[in-house]
Amino acid sequence: MPFIVIDGPPMKTVDQKRRMVEKLTEAAAEVYGYDRKIIHVIIRENEPANVGAGGRLIADIHAERESGS
Repeated sequence: MPFIVIDGPPMKTVDQKRRMVEKLTEAAAEVYGYDRKIIHVIIRENEPANVGAGGRLIADIHAERESGS
């Protein structure tokens, strides 16, 4: 059975998660030709303070953008 894992920033609402799961499941079922019931989606939400890019925390990059620095 296929597992789809998505890593990203936290979503603001449960409805966003529902839509994400629905659309990913729909696409995978179409491509694989499998029944939607056997496709699993795991959402891993990563806080900006726990992710780095270019040697800096994403939280720091966001804070810098917000302050206009």
